[in-house]
Amino acid sequence: MRKFIYPFLILFAVSGVAFAQTKNVAVVSFYINKQIDVTEFGAPAYLAVKKLTEDPNFNLAPLLTSFHNEFFNNYSKNLPFALLPEDQITRNEAYKAYVPVGIAGSGLLDANNFILPFNGYKIFLRLVGHDNENNMLKLFPQADGVMSVAINFKLIKVGFGGMGVVKVDAKATISLFNKAGEKVFIIEEDEKSKSVSPMVAGAPVMSPEKIIPMCESAMGELMNTLQKDLPKMTKKTDAKL
Repeated sequence: MRKFIYPFLILFAVSGVAFAQTKNVAVVSFYINKQIDVTEFGAPAYLAVKKLTEDPNFNLAPLLTSFHNEFFNNYSKNLPFALLPEDQITRNEAYKAYVPVGIAGSGLLDANNFILPFNGYKIFLRLVGHDNENNMLKLFPQADGVMSVAINFKLIKVGFGGMGVVKVDAKATISLFNKAGEKVFIIEEDEKSKSVSPMVAGAPVMSPEKIIPMCESAMGELMNTLQKDLPKMTKKTDAKL
């Protein structure tokens, strides 16, 4: 009987290893949007936020770095798949030469004027056809899926009339597509700043000194929430890769 049992055990062990093989995901876009959404405040706020975006003192790079490090050093440990080393992505010559679909690369609408990517990453906006994701799957055949990570901010009014205050809402959008180009998930999580800023004559004060502390506060709240919620949100997604 043993001569029949041993081959069966070997086959079972090999099958078990194959079944438990870790899936690999390539993070192909990672950025923070400096252009704060001010739709609640009308035309004057649009002009103010444009000026803010162009102000060199409105520096969100430290926030982007902090979130990036948290994502790769901590969040990634609780995902049901592995993230490919970043240098495999950002140092890939075809990736470096790739021109993203759907965004302007020059002129007044140049995405680089208001979107800040982390070192070496491309800026991919959400498109109906998911062209960028499909192109990335061809560039990285070793990956079982491709992921994009984006942070956006929105200014919200708290209170009534000209007596209210404003807060910043920070939102993370994390998208994952499998080898077939199918959506595995699009996670959107947001948190509001604890700190506030007053309005003057019903309008928010759009200066770096007022806005940056609220962005920092909102990001701190968001990162704490993601630390708790992301493992639950992604728990069963490995089967779709």
